[in-house]
Amino acid sequence: MRKILLAAALLIPAPSHAQEAPDPARLRADVETLVGFGTRHTLSDTQSDTRGIGAARRWAMGELSRIGDACDCIDVANIARGFEGPRAPNGVQVVDILGFQPGEESHRVVIIAAHIDSRARDVMDFTSDAPGANDDGSGVALVIEAARILSREKFRATIVYALLSGEEQGLWGGELLAETAEQNGWTVSAMLNNDIVGNIVGQDGRQVADRVRVFSEGIRAGEDIDAQMARRAAGGEDDGPSRALAKALDGIADTLPQGLDVFLVRRPDRFGRGGDHLAFLARGYPAVRITSGVELYDAQHQDVRSEGGRAYGDTVDRMDFDYLAKVTAINVAMARRLARAPAAPEGVTIGGALATDTRVRWEPVEGAAGYRVHWRRADARAWTDSIDVTATEMVLEGVVVDDHFVGVSALGADGAESLVSFGMRGR
Repeated sequence: MRKILLAAALLIPAPSHAQEAPDPARLRADVETLVGFGTRHTLSDTQSDTRGIGAARRWAMGELSRIGDACDCIDVANIARGFEGPRAPNGVQVVDILGFQPGEESHRVVIIAAHIDSRARDVMDFTSDAPGANDDGSGVALVIEAARILSREKFRATIVYALLSGEEQGLWGGELLAETAEQNGWTVSAMLNNDIVGNIVGQDGRQVADRVRVFSEGIRAGEDIDAQMARRAAGGEDDGPSRALAKALDGIADTLPQGLDVFLVRRPDRFGRGGDHLAFLARGYPAVRITSGVELYDAQHQDVRSEGGRAYGDTVDRMDFDYLAKVTAINVAMARRLARAPAAPEGVTIGGALATDTRVRWEPVEGAAGYRVHWRRADARAWTDSIDVTATEMVLEGVVVDDHFVGVSALGADGAESLVSFGMRGR
């Protein structure tokens, strides 16, 4: 893997050119190519040029390389290690394809991710066709399209375009990337896990084309019991880093012309299920799962077939590429904002017991042009008030700490804003 060295932060101005919209036709073409590999099961053929996960990974690596060559701005590499478990009893080499678009802060990353592997009805069947159009060809196409668009811009943070393997066998690609981030000391500003993001028709025939679900944790999985109790005491259960990322996605979607709403689901993933972002949550990184507003279970983990007039299988014809383009646009806008912005502030503390004012303090952020102090009444879920400052402490006059929550974000010179860090009780 290309070694990324820490560089001094620079303030990056917003690009002057018009921002490109994701192309539904390109997204369709990429999904059709992925489906054309027959199966992308993690245990499938790695040597063939036309079938199996090896061919799919090489194609995806080639796509990212072509984008990188055109802009001279993306370095493509892979990471790999062996995993063994009930769904791979003889072990398997899990390979993640990564495209690095280096920013001025090379150790701070914004990750846009999806899993490239697919599966049939029998999770151990690695020879039968498993098209994986929506699960998760949709996410892979989104990541590649995001790279095409964002490669035309320059950023403060490094953007990582991640195509993960082994999801269906045990969320192994996500684990591999998360441990790589930890071992290399990356500061992860966000991990956007896109998994099943291209359909609008549900199992009961409902059409849901106006929203996308974002799953996030509140209390951090990576916090020990003392930290969890401190967050509970401060009332920050709805404001951990993952939840702050989900709320930011909700806000960024409202600024886009497409009219796609972010539906915040306040749990880490779908009920009783999981995804590649969970390994990031376990390490305390801000991470969310992004999934279509409705699911079609006949198209998930099914052999392609027809029984009793009912069609099964994850095929291209069951997708909506205009919808996928809208989800892609939300990812692009969120990555653009966070990669331009400084890192989120650390050490945000509040005080003001037995007073009618609230005192706020935080640690300075390298390269920040200023800070935005947010507050809201304790019965509100979204920030309602804010003030921009250049100092690293202030007093909110007339804001009673018992009745309000407070958070702080960092601002770049162009106004790009980090995630909001929730204010905890100062010592």
